[in-house]
Amino acid sequence: MDSKKLTSSSGAPYYEHQDSQTVGSRGPVLLQDFILQENLAHFVRERIPERIVHAKGTGAYGKFTVTHDISKYTKAKLFSQVGNSCKMFARFSTVGGEKGSADTARDPRGFALKFYTEDGNWDLVGNNTPVFFIKDAKKFPDFIHTQKRVPRTNLKSPTMMWDFWSLNPESLHQVLILMSDRGTPYGYRHMHGFGSHTFSMINANNERTWVKFHFKTKQGIKNFSNDDATKMAGENPDFAQEDLCNAIDNGDFPKWTMYIQVMTEEQAKEFRWNPFDITKVWSQSEYPLIEVGEMELNEVPINYFAHVEQSIFSPSNLINGISFSPDKMLQGRLFSYPDAHRYRVGVNAHQLEVNRCPFAVNNYQRDGFMADSSEYKDKPNYHPNSFDDIQPDSSYKNFEYELDSNHVANYNRNENDDDHYTQPGLLYTKAMNQEARENLVKNIIDHMSGIDGPKRDEIINRQLCHFFRANIELGMKVASGLNINIDSNMMNHSK
Repeated sequence: MDSKKLTSSSGAPYYEHQDSQTVGSRGPVLLQDFILQENLAHFVRERIPERIVHAKGTGAYGKFTVTHDISKYTKAKLFSQVGNSCKMFARFSTVGGEKGSADTARDPRGFALKFYTEDGNWDLVGNNTPVFFIKDAKKFPDFIHTQKRVPRTNLKSPTMMWDFWSLNPESLHQVLILMSDRGTPYGYRHMHGFGSHTFSMINANNERTWVKFHFKTKQGIKNFSNDDATKMAGENPDFAQEDLCNAIDNGDFPKWTMYIQVMTEEQAKEFRWNPFDITKVWSQSEYPLIEVGEMELNEVPINYFAHVEQSIFSPSNLINGISFSPDKMLQGRLFSYPDAHRYRVGVNAHQLEVNRCPFAVNNYQRDGFMADSSEYKDKPNYHPNSFDDIQPDSSYKNFEYELDSNHVANYNRNENDDDHYTQPGLLYTKAMNQEARENLVKNIIDHMSGIDGPKRDEIINRQLCHFFRANIELGMKVASGLNINIDSNMMNHSK
């Protein structure tokens, strides 16, 4: 068959790809060699800013299928009947590391899902943990700074991490999960996923319920031990990427079952804790899991950069019948995620293949970097107008509701909501078996042993008080492993 011609980016065929145009065989290179210029100029622009968090990750396309009826909770068309399905895209990631970091680092894992539905793209941007370190987005930059690098040495710092955690007891629940073997999952296929935040569902009668999303792996939970995770980081830092791609290429398509927990507005008012606090979970014995559907990943993207690196997710990408909640972390993410993508990928990132709604986008956004007019062509860029047929549909009106208070203030996030210890204690005593508890203690001791500097003892003692308040046995074992003498003041402070 005929071979294709080598061309420039403008489509002009050319021949000399290997040798620059010069004055004589050993002479200087000429500026007029536009192919040299074009290739070098494109090369140094092949990267976009990496994500501040979730920089290292992988992704795959797949399919979501509704297996159980939840239409009494939501009017979302996707969930209108059993058997409905849609194409989807998933991106998994570590959180604190850079793009070149190891997949097996001790870190939460991002669990970001994009559902391409007929009512628009729905993004569920969560983690492999049901809780998080902080409950107010205002604290997020400071928290992430502690998980990154010290400005002076550009090194990771256990001192910085534990200093922040010890000063923020709301972090304890997530810290215990992070320091357990769940902090080093065996790739992405063997971990659960969570929407983490509380969301809402609106049904056809315009009734609202609060929901949490769960995705349980059908491959079974599997974690690395701390030693094995460290070893794998040296042998194959791209282990999770390779594991997912190989499984899909071999036809071993990973699957997850989607569940929801449901809480009525009346139940939320009587709930022991703030139901919108992302540092807390809802007991599954009180609010049982309701099965919804199945997610299957079955296609490795043809080009990693185009589909995975340029993929964008935002919890503000919601569909009719699914909405937000007063969760302060979620409220902050509604702004920060799309803002990050406009900076990192561009104002028209939603027009890229991986991010584009495959059904219809009808609005009056125009122009900007990398604008693609193939869909809107010469349609008017203002509303109302006399020329197009776009009409707002009243059936998609926002849910209307009354607020409990109209008093504006900077409320202390922990006022009347400062129980940071009951749920971590239950995690240790009820959710973990003896082996998991032993591994947790060992991992904490190993990590806290890296705390150094003049504030070392102060930081350790402060954190030990949190451990004691969650569970006396946990505090004693960690203290013993760190060779800390326990005095009565510490024990009394922990009560």
